[in-house]
Amino acid sequence: MKNLIGKAKDFYPEYLSEILVIILLTLGMVFILAMIFTPVIGREINFISAYQPKPEWYFLWIYQLIRYFPGHWAFIGAVIMPIFFAMSLMCVPFVDNGTMFRRRVASISLAILFLTIVMLTVIPVLQP
Repeated sequence: MKNLIGKAKDFYPEYLSEILVIILLTLGMVFILAMIFTPVIGREINFISAYQPKPEWYFLWIYQLIRYFPGHWAFIGAVIMPIFFAMSLMCVPFVDNGTMFRRRVASISLAILFLTIVMLTVIPVLQP
């Protein structure tokens, strides 16, 4: 590469110094923007009400399963049912081997599994 004068530029130190200056300017701008526009992290805590722990949205379906299997049955909702869901997902390639009937069976079973997980995620969000 040639610079404005026509002299060839070497990678070290000309290009390297330019790259480092751009990197430092970019990091400085990101730091300044992070200090100006600070994000709100977490939920607001209400110290008056009783503590009601709730998991994040991607664990709500397991949370709901545990609520359906209370007490000694919690092992089924917390361990057995998620393993069953994972095993049914792993069996799909063996069920769907090309024939139209088996393909429909695999599609319907996956749709039922997906809708079950979606409903188990939506129900705790709608409940107070």
